[in-house]
Amino acid sequence: MPTRRTVLKGLALAAAASVVPLPAFAEPGYVPPLRQMRGMWIASVVNINWPSKQGLTADQQKAEFIAWLDLAVQRKLNSVFVQIRPTADAFWPSPFEPWSHWLTGVQGQDPGYDPLGFAVEETHKRGLTFHAWFNPYRVSMQTDPNQLHPSHPGRVHPEWILPFGGKLYYNPGIPEVRKFCQDAMLDALTRYDIDGLHFDDYFYPTNTTAFNDADTFAKYGAGFPDLAAWRRNNVDLMVSEMQQRVREVKPEVAWGISPSGIWRNKGTDPLGSETNGGQSYDNLHADTRGWVKKGWLDYIAPQLYWYIGQPPADYSKLVPWWSDVADGTGTMLWIGQAAYKAGDPAQAAQWQDPAELSKHLTLNRSHPQIGGDIWYNANDVRVDRIGSISTAVKDHYQRPALPPLLPRLADGEKPKRPVLAYVRRVHEGVELNMIATGRHEPFQFAIFRSSAEIDRFDDASNLVAVIPGDRVVRWVDAEGKKGDHYYVMAVDRVSRTSSPSHGRKVW
Repeated sequence: MPTRRTVLKGLALAAAASVVPLPAFAEPGYVPPLRQMRGMWIASVVNINWPSKQGLTADQQKAEFIAWLDLAVQRKLNSVFVQIRPTADAFWPSPFEPWSHWLTGVQGQDPGYDPLGFAVEETHKRGLTFHAWFNPYRVSMQTDPNQLHPSHPGRVHPEWILPFGGKLYYNPGIPEVRKFCQDAMLDALTRYDIDGLHFDDYFYPTNTTAFNDADTFAKYGAGFPDLAAWRRNNVDLMVSEMQQRVREVKPEVAWGISPSGIWRNKGTDPLGSETNGGQSYDNLHADTRGWVKKGWLDYIAPQLYWYIGQPPADYSKLVPWWSDVADGTGTMLWIGQAAYKAGDPAQAAQWQDPAELSKHLTLNRSHPQIGGDIWYNANDVRVDRIGSISTAVKDHYQRPALPPLLPRLADGEKPKRPVLAYVRRVHEGVELNMIATGRHEPFQFAIFRSSAEIDRFDDASNLVAVIPGDRVVRWVDAEGKKGDHYYVMAVDRVSRTSSPSHGRKVW
């Protein structure tokens, strides 16, 4: 007998099954990819996205999060990046750091449920992947340690924290701090069924001439030529050690970072990009190019928050630069897109063009190293000022896409081939019955449809839907008709696919 999510049909998934013609500016013969990152960031710090304000009831918070997932499905995304440790606090019952005050308004106060556990479960129910987003070093958005919860590590170890720019930070130069931050984040990884561990772009605070870590440098900086080199090494250790620890704990979890978009300018370093903006290598002590070249990340998602042609940082110059950096490294490249700038009247005229973001994705197509995009932030994906998001979706997400498959996991055990038990015409369209055959329930089913028999399944030319998996699933294709041929593949949590089922024709 069918189990939960037994019948998925009609209008709820009609958008995923519809076929939209390629945009006029797409290159001839374009073949849509089978896998592509289509993500959005859901920010919790200062209640940017979720929860929308402090002190909401558990039911209100749950309803808000489900609405964000519904939006992701509506926009044909396949992944969410959810900020669960915004200020050295936690969206889960952590033994390391207190409950986040962005939940209740009071740091350390139990919100009455487990937000992370709830978020992961609801995300997976919809066939979306969940990337847990962490800020590594930020402790507070204010500088008074006495405002931290009495049990907060920054109160227990006041020597661990430093004020700078109206905020408090953990001091990255203290080895105990580095290990503690890793332990705090890995607690979520070990206890929850998350798909990715994600850092944002904040490491050392920007322009750290006033960051008072001279005593720490004196204690730990022997052998380094200067303060900047020592700071970069501290961040390098955080990144390289996180990779090792993630691989030890859960090797199938994707580990990556979304840094600021400029490593170094060519005027500073001949290896840099043709830009003249803030440099992560110098300003944040984050050697983002080095991390890719050394193989310390599964993916990198630079935040290329500039329009095409923008001085001093041109999107069309940064895309080929990052593509060249990632080429041949095994590190996947996804692009952070500035949904928040599109249609904002305070931004330049180019951001008032509804097609600007769509043009970004068109440009990406000429760089095969790019495996998709992540949109910042969820509210802008929802509001869709001037139709910029819906334009990009219409132009580029005509077909569904599976989440990316990390190259290092491609040779792992694949799901068992499912059975497509029947296809039949019904009033709403064509009903399919899919049955999993392996011992593991598939995470998703990928459904292919064509007017003729299909012999290739390595692109999305005939992919009409990606739906949540189960042991047995019935689904109705509202666009199906007599004479169509259907095939189904089982998909596991890391996006490995089974062999296609035997095809069935609609009579």
